[in-house]
Amino acid sequence: MFVESGAQQNADPLVRTRTALEVGMPGSPGGRVGARELLHRVLDGPGRRSWDTEPLAVAEPGTAYARELAAARERSGCDEAVITGEGLLRGRRVAYVVSEFGFLAGSIGLATAERIVAAVERATAEGLPLVAAPASGGTRMQEGTVAFAQMARITAAVTRHRAAGLPYLVHLRHPTTGGVFASWGSLGHLTAAEPGALIGFLGPRVYEGLYGEPFPEGVQVAENLFAKGLVDAVVGIDELGGIAAEALDVLCGSAAHDGRSVISPRLAGPEPDRRPRSAPAAEGTAWESIERSRRDGRPGVRELLRYGADRVTPMSGTGQGEAGPGLLLALARFGGTPCVVVGQDRRSQREGRPLGPAGLRVARRGMGLAAELGLPLVTVVDTPGAVLSAEAEEGGLAGEIARCLADLITVSAPTVCLLMGEGTGGAALALLPADRVLAARHAWLAPLPPEGASVIVHRTPARAAELAEAQGVRSADLLRNGLVDELVDERPDAADEPEAFCRRAAGAVERALAELAGLPSADRLAARDHRYRTLGR
Repeated sequence: MFVESGAQQNADPLVRTRTALEVGMPGSPGGRVGARELLHRVLDGPGRRSWDTEPLAVAEPGTAYARELAAARERSGCDEAVITGEGLLRGRRVAYVVSEFGFLAGSIGLATAERIVAAVERATAEGLPLVAAPASGGTRMQEGTVAFAQMARITAAVTRHRAAGLPYLVHLRHPTTGGVFASWGSLGHLTAAEPGALIGFLGPRVYEGLYGEPFPEGVQVAENLFAKGLVDAVVGIDELGGIAAEALDVLCGSAAHDGRSVISPRLAGPEPDRRPRSAPAAEGTAWESIERSRRDGRPGVRELLRYGADRVTPMSGTGQGEAGPGLLLALARFGGTPCVVVGQDRRSQREGRPLGPAGLRVARRGMGLAAELGLPLVTVVDTPGAVLSAEAEEGGLAGEIARCLADLITVSAPTVCLLMGEGTGGAALALLPADRVLAARHAWLAPLPPEGASVIVHRTPARAAELAEAQGVRSADLLRNGLVDELVDERPDAADEPEAFCRRAAGAVERALAELAGLPSADRLAARDHRYRTLGR
């Protein structure tokens, strides 16, 4: 049982934090608590009920991945990396989603996402508060880009839950990193963290593998995130139930405690039109596309606006005294359609001003502007990845990625995304989920730089090309898997024909905007909702 230090006994009662020295690091031998033990210690004794069904089959029998899954089931005693269900928390019925780190490091694959989304949607339909306790290394590398994109799907489900007026509480456990922290781990109405837990967007091993030096100590620790205002409290498992119950007494207000639905969300919608409007034949390998996307002469959002748009009015910063390096915000017209453009600025990023939390807040300003003015929103994805720094972690990078995803998925305006070049990590995903997604022939999307993914899987960056091919990062793969609707041709490379390519890309944007303008708003929003609920299925 925790006993407050003398300094804390007289502290503000709203401040709930402890140091790692008082409680020990949760990652120490014997210190990590499994999912079932957590539920046993947080929820009331009776009334707990699992919502889990048999997970989707995601590995071919006899493959190395199938053997890894079997070993994970045997080792952890769980059939997937999360368990879900309902129980009583101080007499109140709640739903839960809890990670089991012992199952492939709590990583998120297609079957994991399916289970999470099913639980979130059931909690929403039944009007239940939702308690999430993630502990995860992020995307499951064995399943590649399709698994990575599931973070958008999970974010969409959580966002619908919140929009229904239902509380969403998060307890970040050791460790919570990558896409999990940058999506459902950062969307809580109230967010607590386990004492001493490693929490951050960037995995320390990836950073060290890419840069040859360890990530600065003390940055990605729960207590530091609390000091920076990124989490609301640092509490242990045995105090979590009481604090969550107190919060729900306020957050639930007069909502029914018997679990009756307070809203009936739309759980189905018309199937979006997935027919490719233009599908140039795939050329070359994934690695060739990656190398082409990194050429110095490749055009970016600035050239797209110069050659393909008119009435361009640049805007600057968040509007609240904060600049946004790496992100361009503008008003423009594509053909006869006025819109807000939010684009990752290739030039700025390559000149040493990488995309960080401030840039994502600029993006959210653009999303808000589109919603407020009823203008279509065009996003341009072209990034080698968000800035890798202690300052970005402390500045709330993961939370801004999550909020960008949530805002973009739910914005009322028509949305078109153009994947123009590099599409690395959460920074790329933050601007991706639109009504229509277009991609340049040599654009690509991946959970990490291929070199970083190779470090995780093979302990060396030398097998990046092989891993990129296996993960399905190419635009042609994205089209086949339903992540992209249309490819914009390069003849043979955008760097060799920047003006002509930008005019083709702008023409594709113009056609997509015109198509969306002809759809009733309710139908368009329902189709978007359906698309990102069923992504990868």
